[in-house]
Amino acid sequence: MIDIGLFIIRFVIGVLFIGHGAQKLFGWFGGYGLKGTGGWMESLGLKPGVTMALMAGLAELVGGILFVLGLLTPLAGIMIAATMVMAIVKVHAPNGLWSTANGYEYNLTLIAVTVGIALIGPGKYAVDAFLF
Repeated sequence: MIDIGLFIIRFVIGVLFIGHGAQKLFGWFGGYGLKGTGGWMESLGLKPGVTMALMAGLAELVGGILFVLGLLTPLAGIMIAATMVMAIVKVHAPNGLWSTANGYEYNLTLIAVTVGIALIGPGKYAVDAFLF
């Protein structure tokens, strides 16, 4: 049952990050694409904005794919957690902890989940289990 639980966690979190990456990179799922996301990132002081949007989008998309597959899981966890740390630092920290005030509660939860899975392993329903 533990392995099924780990798969469910990896699948849900991974698919959501794939979606977030696709929003930034391609404008899918209501996203703004590279140009729009880049403009927003420049407004946060992240320059050049389009490059930063590309890096964040790739980290989310590739990290999400790897997380779903359970492939290179520690790397996937780091990629996802790093984007959430940046989101906290540049957007959510000034608002405090709670999500109701646009705080970093959700981002911190995602960091805990992805780092936790990276540390304990993806379970037996993962590519890593077959490779390593």
